[in-house]
Amino acid sequence: MWVGRDRKVINLKQMELSHQLFNQLKQHYPEIEWVDIVESGIYPDHLWVKMILPEDEEREIEMGHLAADLSTDILIDYGYHITISSGTGAEIAQCV
Repeated sequence: MWVGRDRKVINLKQMELSHQLFNQLKQHYPEIEWVDIVESGIYPDHLWVKMILPEDEEREIEMGHLAADLSTDILIDYGYHITISSGTGAEIAQCV
């Protein structure tokens, strides 16, 4: 198990799936950067993979559609609700 910055305990499968989601997106959008995995501020069983999103708005929208499809697959196949969220460079510095 891993404890995220927000103190939520994230199990190994959730961590693996979160990294898998990010890596699949990174193949199509190499400009994105990993920030962290955090619990949703709204739903306690929902995880967000925080990342620096593409600066180009069209690419960000396209990536959002792909991320939604991949997140749906994770939810159906594994029962974990994992989606993406926008992060900042300041958050990356906090994680180091």
